[in-house]
Amino acid sequence: MSTSTTRPERLTALRAHLLEHSVRRGDFVLKSGRRSNWFIDSKQTVCRPEGMLLVADAVLEVTPADATGIGGLTMGADPVAFVTAGVAASRGRPLKAFSVRKEEKDHGTGGRVAGALDPGDRVVVVEDTVTRGTSMLQAVEAVRAAGAQVVLAVAVVDRGGAAQGLLGGRGVPFRALVGAPDLGFSFDEG
Repeated sequence: MSTSTTRPERLTALRAHLLEHSVRRGDFVLKSGRRSNWFIDSKQTVCRPEGMLLVADAVLEVTPADATGIGGLTMGADPVAFVTAGVAASRGRPLKAFSVRKEEKDHGTGGRVAGALDPGDRVVVVEDTVTRGTSMLQAVEAVRAAGAQVVLAVAVVDRGGAAQGLLGGRGVPFRALVGAPDLGFSFDEG
């Protein structure tokens, strides 16, 4: 399991919040087109006040001390990155935040990165829920193209169990705060 080493009581509270607000049981079609008997909308946790603090604290616990930025592919990464950067700033730990667009912008300054990311930054790429890791990989590639270094990838929930292999194969360590088994489900690479 790819669950991180954050404080057990925080993970217990985060797991409980996810189960109460984010996990749905039923018959769902996943992005891949496969069917599943459960669905997780992690934004229902990441965007609620108490969930925001649980997520930010847990992400900060696994964020390397020398990291200078946090972000990832929009929309899944946005609430995680922005709340974590805000909480970090309130504690005297500056982290720049950014979003990676799904497509390159063809006007203004162009590019895929919006927000504060500079060449040489040491970055944590985040995501609310990851199944295979392809969205995180897209963000990693955009961050690298912008001249920054990805030092860690962190997902609030690892639904599929495949991201660690995909990202690790590209030289990026991966951590999940909570894995599907922590929520009572098997990994589903759908």
